[in-house]
Amino acid sequence: MMWTALLLLGLVVLFLYARRTRRGNEPPLDKGMIPWLGHALEFGKDAAKFLTRMKQKHGDIFTVRAAGKYITVLLDSNCYDEVLADLNTLDQTAYAHILMKRIFSLNLPNHNPESEKERAKMHFQGTALTQLCSSMQNNLLLLMDSLEMDLKISEWKKDGLFNFCYSLLFKTGYLTVFGVENNNSAALTEVYEEFRRFDKLLPKLARTTVNKAEKQIANSAREKLWKCLTSQCLDRKPKEQSWLGKYVEQLQDEGLDSETQRRAMLLQLWVTQGNAGPAAFWVLGYLLTHPEALRAVRKEIQGGKHLRPEETQKNTPVFDSVLRETLRLTAAALITREVIQDKKIRLSNGQEYHLRRGDRLCVFPLISPQMDPQIHQQPEMFQFDRFLNADGTERKDFFKEGVRVKYPSVPWGTQDNLCPGRYFAVSAIKELVFTILARFDLELCNKNATLPLVDPSRYGFGILQPAGDLEIRYRIRS
Repeated sequence: MMWTALLLLGLVVLFLYARRTRRGNEPPLDKGMIPWLGHALEFGKDAAKFLTRMKQKHGDIFTVRAAGKYITVLLDSNCYDEVLADLNTLDQTAYAHILMKRIFSLNLPNHNPESEKERAKMHFQGTALTQLCSSMQNNLLLLMDSLEMDLKISEWKKDGLFNFCYSLLFKTGYLTVFGVENNNSAALTEVYEEFRRFDKLLPKLARTTVNKAEKQIANSAREKLWKCLTSQCLDRKPKEQSWLGKYVEQLQDEGLDSETQRRAMLLQLWVTQGNAGPAAFWVLGYLLTHPEALRAVRKEIQGGKHLRPEETQKNTPVFDSVLRETLRLTAAALITREVIQDKKIRLSNGQEYHLRRGDRLCVFPLISPQMDPQIHQQPEMFQFDRFLNADGTERKDFFKEGVRVKYPSVPWGTQDNLCPGRYFAVSAIKELVFTILARFDLELCNKNATLPLVDPSRYGFGILQPAGDLEIRYRIRS
């Protein structure tokens, strides 16, 4: 009798919840045709396609139902800063805890994003950044030397561009950021391959859609990475001034045991190494499939040969435009907040809407501003000089309906939510591309090949990844 009563009560609550209606001044409500589930399947399958359709239907703000949750999506980029700056009514930790548990099997009860960002700034910006970049350049050159040693003069070697870029930048970043002393090639390759096995399943882990076989693969990869991170990092007592040392110190101060610490290391490995490699793939992929852009970048690199190494990266407006255009097309993170109090927000046109406590707020910059046709002409096309003025200087002014937009692209987050490691990531990507173009002849195996389509399951998780690869060949430049 008790179970029957509880079941009936649950059905009543579900029925009442499903009857939710739009209140005055709330965003347009679209619950979908399926009770409780709503738009969950379409949202998870291809978030960009689904949210673009919702934007066309409802405008710059709307609320959708997905698996029993009501999610308000905000797509007015000129008000992102003001809305997301409110940390009193919009909580950024609750959903992060859910994802940490699902993806990394990790529980950090005292996780504080703000203090973590401040700690990261100390090691990824300012004078510390200069030292980090110098170490990164040395590690990349070691890997490049090893790559060249395996090649005979004039010998072409084939590879997939995605694997080529991801493996090089992952290994470089792993050696640099984690300060790994053992740079054995086989050991590095093992860590990279296990990381890729894990990373491929990350979206499914986040959405809890892994099947039994996939769950076993993910668990196996996690276990092996935890073991590698423990032996390589936690046991070697890193220097107090290092990023890793400070992070371990913070975890210990929070009273977390060694098991939780090593799990936290995998989280940091993904946060620091999960996006640069894919971004480098898209940069080189766009260059190889757009000869005019490649010629312009090569000319810029050639023209900077007289500069000191530390000055080379500061005088590259053409490459900077290429990178910004690449990130505009491929940076696809969902910025998520939990609404913990009823909240009123104002759009840039002055219209006000109310957010309901218990709902979730999402901002998706890929759709707005990055793919907004009112801001960017032919937004789906790669235009290497989109962020250049006619005189070759950086273009900063973009407009929508006559009003200047704050951000023509949001690859690193908004004003109060900027990625603290963005300067290091840009430096690593630029260093990799410049080094490859300087030391190797690089070309497509198929001269008429085009970039593969994106994997739609990666929407929401940072830089997009391709659904296939781009076959290339390379050899040492004579």
